[in-house]
Amino acid sequence: MIDFKENTTYAIIEKKSEVTPLLNLNSIDERKKAAGEKAAEFIMDGMTIGLGSGSTVYWLLKKLGELVEQGLTIKGIPTSLQTEDWAKEFNIPLTDFSQVDCLDIAIDGADEIDNNFNLIKGGGGALLREKLVGANAKKLIIIADESKMVTTLGGFPLPIEVVPFGWEVTAKRIALLGATLHLRKREEKVFVTNNGNYILDCQFQTIPNPEELHNQLKLLLGVVETGLFIGMTNTIIIGGEGEVKVLNKKSENII
Repeated sequence: MIDFKENTTYAIIEKKSEVTPLLNLNSIDERKKAAGEKAAEFIMDGMTIGLGSGSTVYWLLKKLGELVEQGLTIKGIPTSLQTEDWAKEFNIPLTDFSQVDCLDIAIDGADEIDNNFNLIKGGGGALLREKLVGANAKKLIIIADESKMVTTLGGFPLPIEVVPFGWEVTAKRIALLGATLHLRKREEKVFVTNNGNYILDCQFQTIPNPEELHNQLKLLLGVVETGLFIGMTNTIIIGGEGEVKVLNKKSENII
């Protein structure tokens, strides 16, 4: 059974939340796969879909590829070059915002999910495109394994996308808000996003008010976007030990 961190009671979860018992969900990868495959059940013929990023989304794409082979007609907009490569590998037709005004649904992963369904995203560096896609979808579903559920955001470093020019000054401004941060690197080279920007990974001890912090960060010159996703999803699919759970947030409790 899913055991949320610190035995938190998620009062905002509807009683009708769906639980699917499953066997052999003993590893993180198996739980990610189960969540991704469960999300595929929300996809209907003819939909245009926002395709998120990350290891859990991989399993969604793999399942969608099987359904496309069986005759499902869909189109997807990928949030990263990695997702685009996976979609092509699984023969999922792609489109872009020059052809589409609004997506029927977007499905994406998360690095942390709090008990108000606020998120930290961007561990893979695609946070700007993920937010653009999620904001332009009629519904955003988040898929993850149970380790991503937390009481309060902040355990996972908050990714902040910044313009390369003057990033040092931007970093100092962010540090004044209480963050310990570093410039993201891969193999000793500065990590560059698909948009040509840098990522600052910012460790706050805790983020009790994500919306306030997001607004403060967005006022800083040089900040392109933050990895805080506030009030963007009402449905989360969690792969846990022996089950997959679909959590639906009550609309009257949305903060």
